Amino acid sequence: QVQLVDSGGGLVQAGGSLRLSCVASGRTFRGYAVGWFRQAPGKEREFVAAISWSTSSTDYADSVKGRFTISRDNAKNTVYLQMNGLKPEDTALYYCAADRRVGISSFVGGYDYWGQGTQVTVSS
Repeated sequence: QVQLVDSGGGLVQAGGSLRLSCVASGRTFRGYAVGWFRQAPGKEREFVAAISWSTSSTDYADSVKGRFTISRDNAKNTVYLQMNGLKPEDTALYYCAADRRVGISSFVGGYDYWGQGTQVTVSS
């Protein structure tokens, strides 16, 4: 069992930056791919970014490419999502998710473990 705690959300003006963190505890994080997803009120949860265990593979939603960067520090069992150039449409509850796999997935159903979510609000 892996427990995930995501944090780092907040209120920021358009054009600003935030860095989200996802810390894993419980069993070893080794071999787990991690994804970030977000869900705005009244909308379905959507893929944002993902990174493989080895960090050799990353993937981003088209809407965040060039603005968001996913990275991880396996020694600290932590995955980060650096968000720059934030827009009001980025406002959502952001979740990290983990799954023991080779490679990465952009599907909600591809992850077994989820954090509790951290709210990101971007004002115009």
